[in-house]
Amino acid sequence: MAQCRCRWRRVLLCLCCAPCVLVGSLCVYVSLAVCYSMTTSTGPSSPAPIPQESFIAPGLTRNGYLAPHPTSSFWDPNPHGGALWNRLQLHIDRHYNPILMPKSRFSEIGNLTSQMEDFQELPLQMQKFVYSMHFRDYPVLIEPAKLCGRGLRKGMGPLLLLAIKTQGQNFENRQAIRQTWGWAGWVAGATGKGGMVRRVFLLGKNHVEPHISELLQLESRHYGDILQWDFHDSFFNLTLKDLLLWDWLSAHCPRARFIFKGDDDVLVRTPALLDYLREQTIQSGGPGSEGMKGFMVGDVIRAAVPNRVNSTKYFIPANFYKGLYPPYGGGGGVVYSGELALRLNRISRSVHLYPIDDVYVGMCLHRLGVHPIHHPAFLTFDFPKKEGVERCVYHTILLVHKRSPAQVMKLWSEIMRNKTECSNTILRMEEKKNTLPFSVKEYIDP
Repeated sequence: MAQCRCRWRRVLLCLCCAPCVLVGSLCVYVSLAVCYSMTTSTGPSSPAPIPQESFIAPGLTRNGYLAPHPTSSFWDPNPHGGALWNRLQLHIDRHYNPILMPKSRFSEIGNLTSQMEDFQELPLQMQKFVYSMHFRDYPVLIEPAKLCGRGLRKGMGPLLLLAIKTQGQNFENRQAIRQTWGWAGWVAGATGKGGMVRRVFLLGKNHVEPHISELLQLESRHYGDILQWDFHDSFFNLTLKDLLLWDWLSAHCPRARFIFKGDDDVLVRTPALLDYLREQTIQSGGPGSEGMKGFMVGDVIRAAVPNRVNSTKYFIPANFYKGLYPPYGGGGGVVYSGELALRLNRISRSVHLYPIDDVYVGMCLHRLGVHPIHHPAFLTFDFPKKEGVERCVYHTILLVHKRSPAQVMKLWSEIMRNKTECSNTILRMEEKKNTLPFSVKEYIDP
Protein backbone atom coordinates (compact mmCIF):
# COMPACT_ATOMS: atom_id res chain seq x y z
CA MET A 1 0.00 0.00 0.00
CA ALA A 2 2.86 2.37 0.90
CA GLN A 3 4.59 1.58 -2.40
CA CYS A 4 1.38 2.35 -4.33
CA ARG A 5 1.00 5.72 -2.60
CA CYS A 6 4.66 6.53 -3.41
CA ARG A 7 4.10 5.77 -7.08
CA TRP A 8 1.03 8.05 -7.19
CA ARG A 9 3.01 10.86 -5.55
CA ARG A 10 5.69 10.51 -8.27
CA VAL A 11 3.06 10.56 -11.03
CA LEU A 12 1.39 13.69 -9.60
CA LEU A 13 4.78 15.37 -9.14
CA CYS A 14 5.69 14.68 -12.79
CA LEU A 15 2.33 15.98 -14.01
CA CYS A 16 2.74 19.20 -12.02
CA CYS A 17 6.36 19.83 -13.06
CA ALA A 18 6.02 18.97 -16.76
CA PRO A 19 4.28 22.26 -17.78
CA CYS A 20 6.91 24.30 -15.93
CA VAL A 21 9.72 22.43 -17.66
CA LEU A 22 8.06 22.89 -21.06
CA VAL A 23 7.50 26.63 -20.51
CA GLY A 24 11.09 27.08 -19.38
CA SER A 25 12.42 25.23 -22.42
CA LEU A 26 10.21 27.30 -24.70
CA CYS A 27 11.53 30.56 -23.22
CA VAL A 28 15.13 29.44 -23.71
CA TYR A 29 14.38 28.43 -27.31
CA VAL A 30 12.66 31.74 -28.15
CA SER A 31 15.51 33.75 -26.62
CA LEU A 32 18.12 31.86 -28.61
CA ALA A 33 16.08 32.19 -31.81
CA VAL A 34 15.67 35.95 -31.40
CA CYS A 35 19.38 36.45 -30.70
CA TYR A 36 20.35 34.33 -33.69
CA SER A 37 17.90 36.16 -35.94
CA MET A 38 19.22 39.59 -34.93
CA THR A 39 22.89 38.66 -35.33
CA THR A 40 22.39 37.05 -38.73
CA SER A 41 20.25 39.95 -39.94
CA THR A 42 22.55 42.75 -38.86
CA GLY A 43 25.98 41.17 -38.48
CA PRO A 44 28.72 42.17 -40.92
CA SER A 45 29.42 38.60 -41.95
CA SER A 46 25.97 38.00 -43.48
CA PRO A 47 24.45 41.07 -45.12
CA ALA A 48 20.94 40.77 -46.48
CA PRO A 49 20.71 40.34 -50.27
CA ILE A 50 18.61 42.59 -52.47
CA PRO A 51 15.35 40.82 -53.38
CA GLN A 52 15.41 39.54 -56.95
CA GLU A 53 12.31 41.49 -58.01
CA SER A 54 13.60 44.89 -56.92
CA PHE A 55 16.36 47.25 -58.08
CA ILE A 56 17.28 44.94 -60.97
CA ALA A 57 16.59 45.74 -64.62
CA PRO A 58 14.96 42.97 -66.69
CA GLY A 59 17.49 40.53 -68.13
CA LEU A 60 20.05 40.82 -65.35
CA THR A 61 20.77 38.43 -62.50
CA ARG A 62 23.62 40.24 -60.71
CA ASN A 63 22.85 41.04 -57.10
CA GLY A 64 24.55 43.26 -54.53
CA TYR A 65 24.02 44.09 -50.90
CA LEU A 66 22.30 47.02 -49.30
CA ALA A 67 23.97 49.39 -46.89
CA PRO A 68 23.27 49.51 -43.13
CA HIS A 69 20.17 51.01 -41.58
CA PRO A 70 20.50 54.84 -41.55
CA THR A 71 20.38 56.82 -38.34
CA SER A 72 18.52 60.01 -39.30
CA SER A 73 16.20 61.51 -41.91
CA PHE A 74 15.97 64.92 -43.57
CA TRP A 75 12.73 63.97 -45.31
CA ASP A 76 9.28 63.74 -43.71
CA PRO A 77 9.13 60.18 -42.26
CA ASN A 78 5.35 60.27 -41.73
CA PRO A 79 3.99 57.20 -43.60
CA HIS A 80 0.55 58.81 -43.75
CA GLY A 81 1.82 61.98 -45.43
CA GLY A 82 0.94 60.67 -48.88
CA ALA A 83 4.36 61.19 -50.56
CA LEU A 84 5.46 58.10 -52.49
CA TRP A 85 9.25 58.50 -52.13
CA ASN A 86 8.93 59.04 -48.37
CA ARG A 87 6.91 55.84 -47.95
CA LEU A 88 9.35 53.85 -50.08
CA GLN A 89 12.33 55.14 -48.11
CA LEU A 90 10.63 54.39 -44.79
CA HIS A 91 9.95 50.89 -46.05
CA ILE A 92 13.56 50.23 -47.03
CA ASP A 93 14.78 51.62 -43.69
CA ARG A 94 12.47 49.29 -41.82
CA HIS A 95 13.52 46.40 -44.04
CA TYR A 96 16.96 46.57 -42.46
CA ASN A 97 15.65 46.95 -38.93
CA PRO A 98 14.92 43.32 -37.86
CA ILE A 99 12.75 44.44 -34.94
CA LEU A 100 10.33 46.45 -37.10
CA MET A 101 10.17 44.28 -40.19
CA PRO A 102 12.32 41.12 -39.99
CA LYS A 103 10.89 39.38 -43.06
CA SER A 104 9.76 42.30 -45.24
CA ARG A 105 10.32 42.46 -48.98
CA PHE A 106 10.36 45.49 -51.23
CA SER A 107 7.59 44.04 -53.36
CA GLU A 108 5.18 44.49 -50.47
CA ILE A 109 4.98 48.20 -51.25
CA GLY A 110 2.65 47.29 -54.10
CA ASN A 111 1.78 49.13 -57.29
CA LEU A 112 3.56 52.49 -57.18
CA THR A 113 1.30 54.31 -59.62
CA SER A 114 -1.85 53.37 -57.72
CA GLN A 115 -0.41 54.90 -54.55
CA MET A 116 0.06 58.38 -56.05
CA GLU A 117 -2.95 60.65 -56.17
CA ASP A 118 -3.62 62.21 -59.59
CA PHE A 119 -0.85 60.11 -61.14
CA GLN A 120 -2.23 60.46 -64.68
CA GLU A 121 -2.13 64.25 -64.37
CA LEU A 122 1.61 64.32 -63.69
CA PRO A 123 4.11 65.34 -66.40
CA LEU A 124 5.12 62.44 -68.62
CA GLN A 125 8.74 62.42 -67.40
CA MET A 126 7.58 61.98 -63.79
CA GLN A 127 5.25 59.14 -64.78
CA LYS A 128 8.09 57.37 -66.60
CA PHE A 129 10.39 57.82 -63.62
CA VAL A 130 7.88 56.29 -61.19
CA TYR A 131 7.35 53.32 -63.50
CA SER A 132 11.07 52.49 -63.53
CA MET A 133 12.41 53.85 -60.23
CA HIS A 134 12.98 50.35 -58.80
CA PHE A 135 15.44 49.49 -61.59
CA ARG A 136 19.02 50.49 -60.94
CA ASP A 137 21.21 47.84 -62.53
CA TYR A 138 21.59 47.97 -66.32
CA PRO A 139 23.86 46.20 -68.82
CA VAL A 140 26.93 48.01 -70.13
CA LEU A 141 26.78 48.56 -73.90
CA ILE A 142 30.15 50.27 -74.43
CA GLU A 143 33.03 50.68 -72.00
CA PRO A 144 36.67 51.75 -72.23
CA ALA A 145 39.33 49.06 -71.90
CA LYS A 146 41.80 49.48 -69.03
CA LEU A 147 41.04 53.18 -68.74
CA CYS A 148 42.72 53.62 -65.37
CA GLY A 149 45.70 51.34 -65.96
CA ARG A 150 47.31 52.79 -69.09
CA GLY A 151 50.57 54.64 -68.48
CA LEU A 152 50.54 54.02 -64.72
CA ARG A 153 52.60 51.80 -62.46
CA LYS A 154 50.90 48.66 -61.22
CA GLY A 155 48.63 49.39 -58.28
CA MET A 156 48.45 53.10 -59.07
CA GLY A 157 45.43 55.10 -60.22
CA PRO A 158 45.08 58.48 -61.92
CA LEU A 159 45.17 61.61 -59.81
CA LEU A 160 41.96 62.78 -61.48
CA LEU A 161 39.27 60.95 -63.43
CA LEU A 162 36.99 63.24 -65.44
CA ALA A 163 33.54 61.60 -65.58
CA ILE A 164 31.36 63.73 -67.84
CA LYS A 165 27.63 63.28 -68.33
CA THR A 166 26.68 63.64 -71.98
CA GLN A 167 24.17 62.43 -74.56
CA GLY A 168 24.80 60.62 -77.80
CA GLN A 169 24.01 63.57 -80.07
CA ASN A 170 26.41 65.92 -78.21
CA PHE A 171 29.51 64.98 -80.21
CA GLU A 172 30.62 68.62 -80.55
CA ASN A 173 30.58 69.03 -76.77
CA ARG A 174 32.70 65.92 -76.28
CA GLN A 175 35.15 66.93 -78.99
CA ALA A 176 35.60 70.41 -77.51
CA ILE A 177 36.30 68.86 -74.10
CA ARG A 178 38.84 66.41 -75.55
CA GLN A 179 40.74 69.25 -77.18
CA THR A 180 40.71 71.57 -74.17
CA TRP A 181 40.17 70.95 -70.46
CA GLY A 182 39.50 67.22 -70.82
CA TRP A 183 42.93 66.28 -72.16
CA ALA A 184 43.88 62.75 -71.05
CA GLY A 185 47.42 61.93 -69.95
CA TRP A 186 49.90 63.81 -67.81
CA VAL A 187 48.61 67.35 -67.28
CA ALA A 188 50.87 70.00 -65.75
CA GLY A 189 49.44 72.10 -62.97
CA ALA A 190 48.98 75.85 -63.24
CA THR A 191 51.83 76.27 -60.74
CA GLY A 192 52.53 72.73 -59.49
CA LYS A 193 53.64 69.50 -61.11
CA GLY A 194 50.12 68.35 -62.02
CA GLY A 195 49.22 64.68 -62.39
CA MET A 196 47.80 61.88 -64.50
CA VAL A 197 44.29 62.57 -65.83
CA ARG A 198 41.83 60.13 -67.36
CA ARG A 199 38.54 60.92 -69.14
CA VAL A 200 35.27 59.05 -69.58
CA PHE A 201 31.91 60.15 -70.99
CA LEU A 202 28.74 58.76 -69.38
CA LEU A 203 25.75 57.95 -71.58
CA GLY A 204 22.45 56.16 -71.61
CA LYS A 205 20.71 54.97 -74.78
CA ASN A 206 18.93 57.19 -77.29
CA HIS A 207 15.83 55.37 -78.51
CA VAL A 208 14.76 58.21 -80.81
CA GLU A 209 17.88 58.18 -83.00
CA PRO A 210 19.11 54.55 -83.16
CA HIS A 211 21.86 55.40 -85.71
CA ILE A 212 23.70 57.24 -82.92
CA SER A 213 24.60 53.87 -81.38
CA GLU A 214 26.73 53.02 -84.42
CA LEU A 215 28.42 56.42 -84.30
CA LEU A 216 29.19 55.93 -80.60
CA GLN A 217 30.82 52.59 -81.38
CA LEU A 218 33.10 54.32 -83.90
CA GLU A 219 33.81 57.13 -81.44
CA SER A 220 34.65 54.61 -78.74
CA ARG A 221 37.09 52.72 -80.98
CA HIS A 222 38.85 55.96 -81.85
CA TYR A 223 39.02 57.63 -78.43
CA GLY A 224 38.39 54.82 -75.92
CA ASP A 225 36.47 57.09 -73.54
CA ILE A 226 32.79 56.10 -73.95
CA LEU A 227 30.89 54.40 -71.11
CA GLN A 228 27.30 53.64 -72.09
CA TRP A 229 24.54 51.68 -70.35
CA ASP A 230 21.29 50.28 -71.67
CA PHE A 231 18.79 52.70 -70.12
CA HIS A 232 16.84 55.57 -71.67
CA ASP A 233 18.90 58.76 -71.54
CA SER A 234 16.67 61.46 -70.05
CA PHE A 235 16.88 64.28 -67.52
CA PHE A 236 15.27 62.27 -64.71
CA ASN A 237 17.59 59.33 -65.47
CA LEU A 238 20.75 61.36 -64.84
CA THR A 239 20.73 59.86 -61.34
CA LEU A 240 21.40 56.46 -62.89
CA LYS A 241 24.66 57.77 -64.31
CA ASP A 242 25.87 58.55 -60.78
CA LEU A 243 24.82 55.14 -59.44
CA LEU A 244 26.27 53.17 -62.33
CA LEU A 245 29.46 55.24 -62.36
CA TRP A 246 30.09 54.47 -58.67
CA ASP A 247 29.58 50.77 -59.32
CA TRP A 248 31.83 50.86 -62.38
CA LEU A 249 34.55 52.73 -60.49
CA SER A 250 34.49 50.12 -57.73
CA ALA A 251 35.20 47.39 -60.27
CA HIS A 252 37.42 49.13 -62.85
CA CYS A 253 39.03 52.20 -61.28
CA PRO A 254 39.04 51.81 -57.48
CA ARG A 255 42.40 53.58 -57.05
CA ALA A 256 41.49 56.88 -58.72
CA ARG A 257 42.45 59.60 -56.24
CA PHE A 258 39.75 62.10 -57.27
CA ILE A 259 36.65 62.06 -59.46
CA PHE A 260 35.30 65.09 -61.29
CA LYS A 261 31.65 64.47 -62.11
CA GLY A 262 30.13 67.11 -64.34
CA ASP A 263 28.17 68.08 -67.42
CA ASP A 264 29.38 68.46 -70.99
CA ASP A 265 28.56 72.18 -71.13
CA VAL A 266 31.07 73.43 -68.55
CA LEU A 267 34.58 74.84 -68.68
CA VAL A 268 37.05 73.47 -66.13
CA ARG A 269 40.51 74.88 -65.41
CA THR A 270 42.02 71.42 -65.05
CA PRO A 271 45.62 72.57 -64.30
CA ALA A 272 44.42 74.79 -61.43
CA LEU A 273 42.12 72.02 -60.22
CA LEU A 274 45.07 69.60 -60.01
CA ASP A 275 47.01 72.12 -57.91
CA TYR A 276 44.02 72.60 -55.62
CA LEU A 277 43.52 68.85 -55.14
CA ARG A 278 47.18 68.28 -54.28
CA GLU A 279 46.96 71.08 -51.68
CA GLN A 280 43.82 69.55 -50.18
CA THR A 281 45.46 66.13 -50.00
CA ILE A 282 48.42 67.53 -48.06
CA GLN A 283 46.21 69.58 -45.72
CA SER A 284 43.99 66.59 -44.93
CA GLY A 285 46.88 64.29 -44.04
CA GLY A 286 47.45 62.49 -47.32
CA PRO A 287 45.61 59.79 -49.31
CA GLY A 288 43.53 57.48 -47.13
CA SER A 289 43.18 60.05 -44.35
CA GLU A 290 39.86 60.71 -42.63
CA GLY A 291 39.61 64.03 -44.44
CA MET A 292 39.87 62.36 -47.83
CA LYS A 293 37.27 59.71 -47.00
CA GLY A 294 34.59 62.39 -46.94
CA PHE A 295 35.98 64.94 -49.39
CA MET A 296 33.62 66.62 -51.86
CA VAL A 297 33.87 70.19 -53.14
CA GLY A 298 31.69 72.30 -55.42
CA ASP A 299 29.01 74.96 -55.43
CA VAL A 300 27.03 73.75 -52.41
CA ILE A 301 23.34 74.63 -52.26
CA ARG A 302 21.72 74.59 -48.83
CA ALA A 303 18.18 74.92 -47.46
CA ALA A 304 16.56 74.10 -50.81
CA VAL A 305 13.06 72.64 -51.07
CA PRO A 306 11.31 70.83 -53.93
CA ASN A 307 10.26 72.84 -56.96
CA ARG A 308 6.45 72.81 -57.18
CA VAL A 309 6.10 74.68 -60.50
CA ASN A 310 4.61 72.24 -62.99
CA SER A 311 6.09 73.99 -66.03
CA THR A 312 9.75 73.55 -65.01
CA LYS A 313 11.88 70.47 -65.64
CA TYR A 314 12.77 70.34 -61.92
CA PHE A 315 9.10 69.95 -60.90
CA ILE A 316 8.58 67.50 -58.02
CA PRO A 317 4.92 67.01 -56.98
CA ALA A 318 3.94 66.92 -53.32
CA ASN A 319 2.51 63.42 -53.73
CA PHE A 320 6.00 62.18 -54.65
CA TYR A 321 8.24 63.89 -52.06
CA LYS A 322 7.77 65.96 -48.91
CA GLY A 323 10.53 67.51 -46.86
CA LEU A 324 13.69 69.55 -47.29
CA TYR A 325 16.68 68.81 -49.47
CA PRO A 326 20.01 68.09 -47.77
CA PRO A 327 23.05 70.17 -48.79
CA TYR A 328 24.23 69.16 -52.26
CA GLY A 329 26.68 70.23 -54.94
CA GLY A 330 24.68 71.92 -57.66
CA GLY A 331 25.18 72.89 -61.23
CA GLY A 332 27.83 71.83 -63.67
CA GLY A 333 30.15 69.70 -61.58
CA VAL A 334 31.69 68.59 -58.30
CA VAL A 335 34.90 66.83 -57.29
CA TYR A 336 35.08 64.06 -54.71
CA SER A 337 37.71 61.63 -53.53
CA GLY A 338 38.00 58.08 -54.79
CA GLU A 339 37.46 56.84 -51.23
CA LEU A 340 34.16 58.71 -51.06
CA ALA A 341 33.09 57.27 -54.42
CA LEU A 342 33.42 53.74 -53.02
CA ARG A 343 31.43 54.72 -49.93
CA LEU A 344 28.73 56.33 -52.07
CA ASN A 345 28.46 53.12 -54.06
CA ARG A 346 27.69 51.16 -50.90
CA ILE A 347 25.31 53.60 -49.20
CA SER A 348 23.35 54.33 -52.40
CA ARG A 349 21.91 50.82 -52.23
CA SER A 350 19.80 51.85 -49.25
CA VAL A 351 18.53 55.15 -50.71
CA HIS A 352 15.69 55.03 -53.23
CA LEU A 353 16.28 56.72 -56.56
CA TYR A 354 15.36 60.39 -56.79
CA PRO A 355 14.77 62.17 -60.12
CA ILE A 356 17.12 65.12 -59.46
CA ASP A 357 20.65 63.73 -59.65
CA ASP A 358 22.45 66.40 -57.60
CA VAL A 359 19.85 66.12 -54.83
CA TYR A 360 20.18 62.34 -54.79
CA VAL A 361 23.93 62.60 -54.29
CA GLY A 362 23.21 64.97 -51.39
CA MET A 363 20.85 62.39 -49.90
CA CYS A 364 23.60 59.77 -50.01
CA LEU A 365 26.11 62.20 -48.47
CA HIS A 366 23.67 62.91 -45.65
CA ARG A 367 23.38 59.19 -44.89
CA LEU A 368 27.17 59.00 -44.71
CA GLY A 369 27.40 62.04 -42.46
CA VAL A 370 29.51 63.83 -45.09
CA HIS A 371 29.33 67.61 -45.47
CA PRO A 372 30.29 68.87 -48.95
CA ILE A 373 32.67 71.84 -49.07
CA HIS A 374 31.54 75.01 -50.79
CA HIS A 375 34.13 76.77 -52.94
CA PRO A 376 33.32 80.08 -54.73
CA ALA A 377 35.56 79.07 -57.66
CA PHE A 378 32.82 76.66 -58.80
CA LEU A 379 30.46 78.99 -60.67
CA THR A 380 27.12 77.30 -61.26
CA PHE A 381 25.31 80.47 -62.30
CA ASP A 382 28.08 82.31 -64.19
CA PHE A 383 29.97 85.50 -63.33
CA PRO A 384 28.30 88.72 -62.22
CA LYS A 385 27.81 90.82 -65.38
CA LYS A 386 30.47 93.45 -64.65
CA GLU A 387 33.04 90.91 -63.52
CA GLY A 388 32.73 88.72 -66.60
CA VAL A 389 34.61 91.18 -68.85
CA GLU A 390 37.81 91.41 -66.77
CA ARG A 391 40.92 90.10 -68.53
CA CYS A 392 42.06 87.51 -65.97
CA VAL A 393 38.61 86.63 -64.65
CA TYR A 394 38.77 83.02 -65.91
CA HIS A 395 41.94 82.50 -63.89
CA THR A 396 39.89 83.02 -60.70
CA ILE A 397 37.68 79.97 -61.24
CA LEU A 398 37.92 76.19 -61.26
CA LEU A 399 34.64 75.66 -63.14
CA VAL A 400 32.05 77.79 -64.90
CA HIS A 401 28.67 76.74 -66.26
CA LYS A 402 27.23 77.09 -68.88
CA ARG A 403 29.34 77.25 -72.09
CA SER A 404 28.83 76.11 -75.69
CA PRO A 405 31.51 74.06 -77.52
CA ALA A 406 32.60 77.14 -79.48
CA GLN A 407 32.88 79.18 -76.28
CA VAL A 408 34.89 76.42 -74.58
CA MET A 409 37.40 76.36 -77.45
CA LYS A 410 37.77 80.14 -77.50
CA LEU A 411 37.99 80.59 -73.73
CA TRP A 412 40.53 77.79 -73.36
CA SER A 413 42.78 79.43 -75.94
CA GLU A 414 42.54 82.72 -74.05
CA ILE A 415 43.33 81.04 -70.73
CA MET A 416 46.43 79.39 -72.19
CA ARG A 417 47.53 82.59 -73.92
CA ASN A 418 47.15 84.73 -70.77
CA LYS A 419 48.53 82.25 -68.23
CA THR A 420 51.82 84.13 -67.80
CA GLU A 421 50.16 87.51 -67.53
CA CYS A 422 47.56 86.16 -65.08
CA SER A 423 49.89 83.86 -63.13
CA ASN A 424 49.47 85.82 -59.89
CA THR A 425 45.67 85.70 -60.02
CA ILE A 426 44.17 83.80 -57.08
CA LEU A 427 41.00 81.72 -56.91
CA ARG A 428 37.75 83.38 -55.95
CA MET A 429 37.28 83.43 -52.19
CA GLU A 430 34.27 85.69 -51.56
CA GLU A 431 31.39 84.42 -49.50
CA LYS A 432 28.66 82.50 -51.27
CA LYS A 433 25.46 84.41 -51.87
CA ASN A 434 22.32 82.60 -50.77
CA THR A 435 20.80 82.33 -54.23
CA LEU A 436 18.92 79.55 -55.97
CA PRO A 437 18.40 78.89 -59.69
CA PHE A 438 14.70 79.80 -59.38
CA SER A 439 12.73 82.31 -57.38
CA VAL A 440 11.96 81.33 -53.82
CA LYS A 441 8.23 81.18 -54.55
CA GLU A 442 8.84 78.36 -57.01
CA TYR A 443 10.41 76.27 -54.24
CA ILE A 444 7.90 76.75 -51.45
CA ASP A 445 6.08 73.60 -50.38
CA PRO A 446 2.28 73.88 -50.63
